[in-house]
Amino acid sequence: MHTLFIFVFLFCSACLTAQQLSGSSQVLGQVNAVTPELLFLRISPDAAASGMGESGTASLHAENATYWNPSKLAFVKSPALLSFSYIPWLRALYPDSYFCTASGHYRIGEKQVVCGSIRYFSREFMGQLSEQRIDKELAMDAGYVRLVTKHIAASTQLRYIHSGITGSPVSGLVFHDVSGFAADLSTTWRNDSVKAGNRNIPMAVGIHISNIGPKVSYSDSLVPGFMPVNLCAGYSAGFFSGKKGSWIFNFDLKKLLVPTPPIYVLDASTGAPVVNPSNGSYLIAAGKDPNRSVLSGIVGSFSDAPGGLKEELREINIATGMEYWHNKRIAVRAGYFYEHPLKGNRQFFTLGAGLRYNVFGFDFAYLVPTNRQRSPLENTLRFTLTFDFDAFKAQNKDTSK
Repeated sequence: MHTLFIFVFLFCSACLTAQQLSGSSQVLGQVNAVTPELLFLRISPDAAASGMGESGTASLHAENATYWNPSKLAFVKSPALLSFSYIPWLRALYPDSYFCTASGHYRIGEKQVVCGSIRYFSREFMGQLSEQRIDKELAMDAGYVRLVTKHIAASTQLRYIHSGITGSPVSGLVFHDVSGFAADLSTTWRNDSVKAGNRNIPMAVGIHISNIGPKVSYSDSLVPGFMPVNLCAGYSAGFFSGKKGSWIFNFDLKKLLVPTPPIYVLDASTGAPVVNPSNGSYLIAAGKDPNRSVLSGIVGSFSDAPGGLKEELREINIATGMEYWHNKRIAVRAGYFYEHPLKGNRQFFTLGAGLRYNVFGFDFAYLVPTNRQRSPLENTLRFTLTFDFDAFKAQNKDTSK
């Protein structure tokens, strides 16, 4: 009961922090969400971290580290591991959509690991006036991880992205496919013997910057938009490990490094933005011009919100969760994800479970929206299957004896 009490306290404290941010005064009283392109790159692919509120930046488990933080792979004992995930994505809005991922890593020495993944997203959209659109998006990753010191690892990852839209033109716009490259940078500090009272516990801290790449546009008539450059900082720790059971607690903070839309000066009679006659751009009442370079957009994303520091803090998403393992075979998970109502309003609890048997592992996660209004995220399920080559070799050795 003492163990359970402490974890419930930590979990509720994180949720309370989110609610306090929600209670802040509204900046200019309107929704002002950051909206980059290629949003499929932000979909959490694996069921394990998703069952913990989508908190995987520093998680002590790294089955899908190529998405969350590849540098964690330097601390994974298994020399090779493959995982496959499937998500029937947003079925409340897109009945035939799905998201599939295959990822893996291979250790090439005591201090080096190579990794890679493939993500594929298909979505069919039926709009007004029989307008039909099919989106097919693909991302392929290749990464390199190195253990820098005993407790610090770093990684870099290159990503090829292709996104295509087929179907009827929208409002006269002619779409074309988008292709390009992006890069990730990450680092992890991990120590499996941190002194906590009279116990030694595993602990990790990770930082991951993903999708650093050029601006893209689906039409020559549209202004190019930013890729979803994302900064994640995470903490993970194991508590109260025993012979049969162990607990893990995760906590992530996430922020898009993309310019915040400014507040424009509106014409009193028409409500349309007022154009500056000198250069043809819209007059800005608060905030900064979002039409700038990628580097300027990343650096400026920490100070360009129209509402100043209060609004910048609202752009930080909170993800937290905990996990209980019984006999290293069965896992039960729960988590919470919070995004400010004026910045996207994604708020949900997650539930999950996992099973490890010989060379195979199976995980699933279920998402429960906490918003009062109907959410497209409701009933979202994730499934992940893992295959551990190290366990396979060990099994063969036992069989051959």
